[in-house]
Amino acid sequence: MTILDGKKVSNDIKNEIKAEVDKLKARGEKVPHLAAIIVGNDGASLTYVGSKVRACERVGFESTLVKMPETTSELELLKKIKELNEDNDIDGFIVQLPLPPQIDTQKVLLTVNPSKDVDGFHPENFGKMALDMSTFIPATPFGILELLERYNVETNGKHTVVIGRSHIVGRPMSILMSRKGWPGNSTVTLTHSCTKNIATITKQADIIISALGVPNFLKAEMVKDDVVIIDVGITRVEDATHPKGYVITGDVDFENVSKKASFITPVPGGVGPMTIAMLLKNTLLAREQRKGS
Repeated sequence: MTILDGKKVSNDIKNEIKAEVDKLKARGEKVPHLAAIIVGNDGASLTYVGSKVRACERVGFESTLVKMPETTSELELLKKIKELNEDNDIDGFIVQLPLPPQIDTQKVLLTVNPSKDVDGFHPENFGKMALDMSTFIPATPFGILELLERYNVETNGKHTVVIGRSHIVGRPMSILMSRKGWPGNSTVTLTHSCTKNIATITKQADIIISALGVPNFLKAEMVKDDVVIIDVGITRVEDATHPKGYVITGDVDFENVSKKASFITPVPGGVGPMTIAMLLKNTLLAREQRKGS
């Protein structure tokens, strides 16, 4: 059994990006600039955005954090997005989700300039991804592809089962794993909350990508020997014995499933660190594209 070490691979990617940024600096060229908008005070979102800012510092990117109050109106947020769209110094930006209930998330994502949409959530970029055209791939699916590639996990002709159909992970993964090329060329089954007899399907899978958000959902009796497991789930589970009062738990019963798996991602330290690394990679790509336009 091989652990797919997202922490190590993400550090490798950050080092590679830093080397590229150092070359840009040496040539006197502008370094990539990533901006993030956060609305409100959601604890998990603040932590995540803070780690993005630190990652930018580490690789030599410029970064801007735009904090807006919980009471921000949709119009005010759209105005701020328009400013970032028109700011030639900003190469890419993200709007941290979730947004407060008074704001229409889809309207916000549609307003982001697709050439600066380093999250890969704009319908134009999602459509290009579905058509196998060059575009920004959403950071978490991009990170999963990178892990599979760097650990030489065979996907050709395999049966991949995706659990969860979110626009952020499940649905893009189902498209990417069935595309021509590698990682890809697998036969994909997309399962979700309405899927009947899910264990019957997961037992047939060579690769399982779980993005459900239900702690320890996938049990050892639901998988076959030598399965490849990608666990995208991150849930805080209360634990009075832990100093923080909680533990971070994935969708997979790691202790038991890992005994049957050929490759498996841990939680934490698997897919999570890859997401930020690939956001940086998309920002570097955005910088290169803007340079060429």
